[in-house]
Amino acid sequence: MLMHAPRALYIHIPFCTNKCHYCDFTSYVLKGQPVDEYLDALEREMAMTVEQIPPEEIRTVFVGGGTPTVLNPAQMERFLSSVKKYFPIHPDAEFTMEANPGTTDLDKLKAMKAGGVNRISFGVQSFDNVLLARIGRIHNVEDVYRSIENARLAGFTNLSIDLMFGLPGQTVELLSDSVNRALELDLPHYSLYGLKVEENTLFHALYERNELPLPPEEDELAMYMLLIDKLKAAGRDHYEISNFAKPGFESRHNTTYWRNEPYYGLGAGAHGYAKGQRHINIKGVQPFIDASLTRLPRLETNEVPEEEAMEDFMMVGLRMLDGVSCASFEQQFEGRTLEEVFDLPLRRMLDNGLLEPIEHADGGRGYRLSEKGIPLGNEVFGAFIGN
Repeated sequence: MLMHAPRALYIHIPFCTNKCHYCDFTSYVLKGQPVDEYLDALEREMAMTVEQIPPEEIRTVFVGGGTPTVLNPAQMERFLSSVKKYFPIHPDAEFTMEANPGTTDLDKLKAMKAGGVNRISFGVQSFDNVLLARIGRIHNVEDVYRSIENARLAGFTNLSIDLMFGLPGQTVELLSDSVNRALELDLPHYSLYGLKVEENTLFHALYERNELPLPPEEDELAMYMLLIDKLKAAGRDHYEISNFAKPGFESRHNTTYWRNEPYYGLGAGAHGYAKGQRHINIKGVQPFIDASLTRLPRLETNEVPEEEAMEDFMMVGLRMLDGVSCASFEQQFEGRTLEEVFDLPLRRMLDNGLLEPIEHADGGRGYRLSEKGIPLGNEVFGAFIGN
C-alpha cells in the first residue's frame, strides 16, 4: 500500500453559530467556547504530527467544520500562520476554507486571503428563505449574495457553493429555482448533496415521530437528474457523483479522498489516513484540548488491512466520473490486479450495465459508472464490500 507522507491536510474547526437540524458533524455552538485554547491545542497537535510523520510539500489544504469563518480576523490570522509554520505549503497548493454566508465580512476575507486561503466553499444549501429556516440555517438569500460579492472584492476567484436536495417540503420546482439562481452567480464549482437523515439530529427525532415531510423517492431522483441536466447544460463537468466544475476547477483536495490517497487530519473529531493507518481524533472540545497537553489527541488508531484498503479504493474511486484506473490499483497494491481481486462483483456490475470499461486518463484500462449506474451509485459501491 502507498506509504508516502500525506500531501493533503485537513483541519477541523468545530465551532458554529448554531447547530443545523440535519447536522451530525463534530460541531458546537460558539458561545462560551474556549476558542483561543482550542487554537493552542491545534498548534500543539501540528507540532506533534510533523514530528511523527514529517511532511512533504503540501499540495492541498482544506479547513472544514463547523464553520471555520466564525473565527474573528485576529484568530483567523493566528490560525493560518500556525498552518504555514508547521507545514510546507506548495506555492500552487489549493487552500480551501468552508464558510457560511453571513460569517464572512470583508476584513475576515482579507485575513483569509493574506493567510494563504485561495478557495472558499460556501454552505448555501438553498435559495429559498422558507427552506433555509426549516433546516435551521441562520443565513438568508441576501447573505449569500453579499458574501459572494465580498469574496470577489477580497480577490477570491475560486468559489464553490453547496446546495441540498430532498429537503422537507422541497419540490422539484423549488429546487429548479435555487439551481437557476445559483448558476446566475457563474461560479466555477457547485456541490449538490441529497439530505441524509442522520442519528443524533433534530431531523432524526422528527423522522422517528413521522413529522418530517420528506419528498417521495421518485421526486428525489427527479431532483438529482434535474441537477445533472442543468449543471451540464451550464458548462460544468459532472466529475464526481455530487460535484460539478468548470474544467480546471475540480476540488483537488476532495480528489485525494476519492483516489484513496493519504492525508493528515487535525482537530477535534478529524479523521486522518497515513502510513497504512486511519485515525479519529477526540471529538469534545475540552477533552481534545486536555489530551493535546500530553499526547496526540487520538480517539482511536487502526491499521487498515489490505483487503479493506482495496474495497475503499473501489468505493471512493467510482464516485469519480472518470472512474478507477487499473494501473493505479496495481501501483497502490504492489502488483495485484483489480480484475483478479474483484472478478465477481466487477463482472456482475458490467453485466447489469451499471459499470462500463474505459480507457482511463492515464492511458491504461479502467472502469467507471455508466449513465444507468450514476443514480444507483450506492448499489454499485456496496457490491465491492465483503465480496
